[in-house]
Amino acid sequence: MPVYPQRSMAFESSLTVDAVRASSTQRLRGGWQRLRKSALPILQCAVGAAIAWFIAHRVVGHSAPYFAPMAAVISIGVAFGARIRRSVELVAGVSVGIGIGDLFISHVGTGPWQIALVVAVAMGAAIFLDGGAVIPMQAASSAVLVATLYPPHSSGAYLRVTDSLIGGLVGVAVVAIFPLHPVRRARQQAADILAVIGRTLTACADGLHEQDAEKIHEALESVRATQPQIDALRNAVAGGREISRISPLYWNARPRLDLIRSAVDPLDNAVRNTRVLLRRALSLVRDDEILDPGIVEEVEELGQAVEVVRRYLLADPGGQPDAAEATRVLRRVAKGATIDLVSDAGLSAHVVFAQLRSILVDLMQVCGVKRLSALALLPPTVEHPYVEPAD
Repeated sequence: MPVYPQRSMAFESSLTVDAVRASSTQRLRGGWQRLRKSALPILQCAVGAAIAWFIAHRVVGHSAPYFAPMAAVISIGVAFGARIRRSVELVAGVSVGIGIGDLFISHVGTGPWQIALVVAVAMGAAIFLDGGAVIPMQAASSAVLVATLYPPHSSGAYLRVTDSLIGGLVGVAVVAIFPLHPVRRARQQAADILAVIGRTLTACADGLHEQDAEKIHEALESVRATQPQIDALRNAVAGGREISRISPLYWNARPRLDLIRSAVDPLDNAVRNTRVLLRRALSLVRDDEILDPGIVEEVEELGQAVEVVRRYLLADPGGQPDAAEATRVLRRVAKGATIDLVSDAGLSAHVVFAQLRSILVDLMQVCGVKRLSALALLPPTVEHPYVEPAD
C-alpha cells in the first residue's frame, strides 16, 4: 500500500523537472532568437563607437572624448528606427544642459542646492522645448557635468557638444552604410501578427464546435498579447522609412515599405476586431447560446484565409500568393457571410457575425483594397444598403 504514494510523488517530481527543463529551454531559445535579431544593431553600435572615438581623439584632437562613442551608441541604439531624431535630441539636450549649467553655476556657485536647481531648470527647459525622453535626460546629465567637473566659463564643457555632434553624425552614417533591411523586419512582424490572428480564429472555431470555453479563452489571451507586436511593427515601419531615406542602398525599397505602412492600421483593426469576436464567442459558449453552424464554418474558413494573407506579405514582389490571390480567397469567405446566418439569433451571434465581416474588410485593406471597395464586396445585410459617397 505505501508504494503507490511514493510512485505518485516520483511521477509528480518527474513532471516538475520536465516542466523546468522545458521552460529553461524555451527561455534559452528566446534569448538566442533575440540575440540573432539584434546582431546587426550591436555590430553597428560597436563600429560606430570606435569610429566616433577615433575621429574625436585623432582627427579633432580631444584628449578624452568619452562622450563621442557614447553619443554614437545612443544615436544608433539597438531599437529600430528614429535614429536621426535621437541624434538631434542628443545634441540639443547636451547644448541646453551645458548652456544652462554654465550660466547658473557661474552666478550661484557649486553645491547641493545649486546642482538641484540647475538640473530642475535644465530638464524643465528641455521638456518645454520637446516632449521626447532623450533631451531632458541629456540636458540634466550635461548640467550636472558642468556643475561638478568644470569650473565656470570653462571651454572644456563645450567639448561635450562637439563630441555629441560627432557621435550623432557617425551614428547616422553607420546606419546609412551598414543598414538593416528596411522592409524585411516590418514584413516579418506583420506576418507574425497575422499568424496569431489565424491561429486564434481556428482555435475559436474548434472551441465553438466542441463547446470548449477554455480553448476560446486561451485564444483570446493569445491575441490580447499582440499589442507589443503591433507597437514593434509601427516602430519597424518608421525605422524602415528612415533607412530608405538616408541609405542609397535601399532607396528602391520605398514602394514596398509604403505597402506595409498602409497595412499597419487595418492590421491593428483586424487584431482588435478579433478580440471582440473571441470575447463574444466565449460568452456564447458559456451562455449555451445556439449558433448557426454556418457561422462556425465561416470563422474556420477565415482563419485559413488569414494564412494566405500572411504568405502574401512574406512573398517577394511578383511571388505567390500575390495581393489579387489573397483578395480572392477573402472574397470567397465573404460570400458566405450572409444575413441569414443570424436570423432569429441572439446578441452574441450577431456580434460574432458583425466582427467576422469587419475582419474581412480589414484583411482586404491589408491586401491593398480600398475600404469602400472592400465593404462593397460583402453581401448586403439590408435590402437597400447605404453607399458612402466618395470624397
